[in-house]
Amino acid sequence: MSHNPKFELFALIESIDKINLYPQEFKNADDFYHDQKSFDACMMQFVVIGEVISRLDEEYKKEHSEIPWQKIKDFRNIIAHDYFGIDADEIWDIIYSKLLPLRSSIESLIE
Repeated sequence: MSHNPKFELFALIESIDKINLYPQEFKNADDFYHDQKSFDACMMQFVVIGEVISRLDEEYKKEHSEIPWQKIKDFRNIIAHDYFGIDADEIWDIIYSKLLPLRSSIESLIE
């Protein structure tokens, strides 16, 4: 019996929306990085995204290989295991250039 991944997909959308919300009041990556609560909250949501992806069925991920599931999960591992080595500019770039396209791709899977 196949698992319906909609719960996980909605959880991914929720985490992406939270990540997009947290840095809005900041003008640049450095300001965002120095606001510990906002930056840490954002990092936690990236960890949540990786955890949710790990719960998705491997066959499902293969069927929808247009999404870089492993790359996203690997990013979660970097955050979780090398937190103090995180580059704020890289995070800023991911938030502002990669999350909205990822959100759109996930929405397409839900529809």
